[in-house]
Amino acid sequence: MKWTVQITRKAEKQIKQVPESIRKKLFALLADIEQAGPARGNWPNYGKLDNTRHHCHIKKGNPCYVAVWEVTDKKINIVE
Repeated sequence: MKWTVQITRKAEKQIKQVPESIRKKLFALLADIEQAGPARGNWPNYGKLDNTRHHCHIKKGNPCYVAVWEVTDKKINIVE
C-alpha cells in the first residue's frame, strides 16, 4: 500500500534553508514513508511523539535536523 505524503508550506520554506545533503536524506525518508508507512523504526533516532505524530533526527549534533510528520487518514503531512 502506498501512502500520500504532503509537505506543508511552513516545512517547504524550512527545507529550502537546509544544506543539500540534509535535503537528500529528507527526501529518502519521505520516499521510505510513502512506500512503507509512517512508523520508521529502521531509521536511526526515530520516535513516536503521540498517536498521530512521529519524528526522526536526520542529523544529530550541532546543528541538529529533525523531521516531524503527522498521520491523518491515509495521508502523511510533513509539518516541520
